[in-house]
Amino acid sequence: MSTVTGAPGATPKYSKKDFESDQDVRWCPGCGDYAILSAVQKTMPDLGIPKEDIVFISGIGCSSRFPYYMNTYGFHTIHGRAPAIATGLKLARPELKVFVVTGDGDGLSIGGNHLLHVLRRNVDVTILLFNNRIYGLTKGQYSPTSELGKVTKSTPMGSADRPISPCSFALAAGATFVARTVDRNITHMEEMLKRAARHKGAAFVEILQNCNVYNDLAWNVLYDKESKVLHECRLEHGKPITFGPADDRRGLVLDGLKPKVVKVKDVPESQLWVHDAGDRATAMGLAQLWAPDFPIPLGTLLDLQQETTYEEILIQQEQKAISDRGPGDVAKLLTSGETWKIG
Repeated sequence: MSTVTGAPGATPKYSKKDFESDQDVRWCPGCGDYAILSAVQKTMPDLGIPKEDIVFISGIGCSSRFPYYMNTYGFHTIHGRAPAIATGLKLARPELKVFVVTGDGDGLSIGGNHLLHVLRRNVDVTILLFNNRIYGLTKGQYSPTSELGKVTKSTPMGSADRPISPCSFALAAGATFVARTVDRNITHMEEMLKRAARHKGAAFVEILQNCNVYNDLAWNVLYDKESKVLHECRLEHGKPITFGPADDRRGLVLDGLKPKVVKVKDVPESQLWVHDAGDRATAMGLAQLWAPDFPIPLGTLLDLQQETTYEEILIQQEQKAISDRGPGDVAKLLTSGETWKIG
């Protein structure tokens, strides 16, 4: 655990207010980003990390104003490139705690290739992807997560694109921690943020977030009380995967490799699919489930421990090179080989 600068061995004592910046928060009234910001600020003190060792890096979009509102270090970078900036920072200053804040457009469209590589490399960063299924900052065009047939300003006859599943993308790219939560469940969101932040390696959290101006109630299946009871599925490692009302619980069983919904009372508990957060195949199967045919899994889909990070590998290579060849000399390097002087 990090220590307070100037006080060796001391543990930082912060409150939520210590992470609130002096900037006016400029999101639309009612935006789900407010809830996420509050949850992140509330979570930070529990991490026990000095503010000067925390960095928030964002790209472009509504979500990407995040660094302004956190009383930490931060970068508001360029569209889709936050993962690349975060990778560079972790290589230069591996002791820092780095968060990447992005959206479904910024992270999965122009930034899709950058997001893929930060995940496959297992860079030790925590990525928060706000998914509202729309481009909010540019006034309501369809995004990579918009549903097939979505009518927007840029798709007046309906989108012909099939949507990306952010969690499936992260899992396939090689993330070592993948979770999903929703903006209107603050307690659950805070728990997922803590787990992701404490993970060593590339941690990815999809936050289902409402854009009340351009795509209101996109996640109403998890907002409406009756629908939420029927479809929300809370994942717990080592526990059977069940969901639904208390008097009519449903569960999942595997028919070969295919999940199937059953009534819990109709099958022995031993037949129910048990969640294994340490198995990527289980996580991939769960990430592809969605209503109305299946429940919507929320929680930690994957949590792989003790994986070597990208920066650890490169630091080891650097140390070996220094050991084998001695300390580098930049001036000597620049004047080596074929050089010439201009008179």
